[in-house]
Amino acid sequence: SIADRWILSKLQDTIVTFEKQISEYRFDMATQTLYEFSRSDYCDWYLELSKPVLYNDDSSEAQKRGTRHTLVNVLEAIMRLLHPMMPFITEEIWQRLKPMVKASSDSIMLAAFPVVDEKLRDEKALADMKWLQSIIVAVRNIRGELNVSPGKPVKLLLKNANSDDERCAVEYRGFLSSLAKLESIDFADEQLPPAATAIAGHLEILVPLAGLIDVAAEVERLNKEIEKLEKDNMRLAGKLQNASFVERAPVAVVEKEREKLAQSESTIAKLKEQQVQLQNL
Repeated sequence: SIADRWILSKLQDTIVTFEKQISEYRFDMATQTLYEFSRSDYCDWYLELSKPVLYNDDSSEAQKRGTRHTLVNVLEAIMRLLHPMMPFITEEIWQRLKPMVKASSDSIMLAAFPVVDEKLRDEKALADMKWLQSIIVAVRNIRGELNVSPGKPVKLLLKNANSDDERCAVEYRGFLSSLAKLESIDFADEQLPPAATAIAGHLEILVPLAGLIDVAAEVERLNKEIEKLEKDNMRLAGKLQNASFVERAPVAVVEKEREKLAQSESTIAKLKEQQVQLQNL
């Protein structure tokens, strides 16, 4: 699955980064790299992404077997990576994983250290997962801000979607529906219902508000978000109006600040449109 290819690709990046940091005696950074991979990528995301495959009756036995294989083998690699930092607990867990991965060493201390497999690098999987994560996080954030129960299905609308967005929405509908708890996924036209909005680059992520929220509370939330963005805009505008900064800073840095300002102004305009829609409910 996309999740399998993504976590295996992330593992290769982690091995490279970890070895570089160890060679530079940055044990603090090496430990942080393993923490982020094992906690965030593997536990927070991959375990959740594995559930729709393992517990869905529509998944084939081959898909389930592939997911179980990836779960076990990536965990075993994590144990070998972590062993220099956490020797005892990793040995204990590795001994339990040993028969599953058909390891021949008597101890994790004698097992080979993980090596990068370039064939497992998958840029498409990384890009698609970044898209998938942005949608799931946006919907979860909207739920949290609106105090909508995590178990209540919501509708999702995608606006300004390009062909790649449409492909991902169709291809990963199962993951989206399961992890974001969606009732439906549609592409928005010009006639939009009042909806809570999140922005991911060019894509607008909307959750229709009908039957979900306290309108006054949502208007207040948007006010706070707009105020925060306007303060950031004042800071960015001040920096760009500073002749010393514009003349001395590298051109790329100045352009990046201008892009940030333009993006922020666009987001404010969209949030204000949302406010008007809410006030007309």
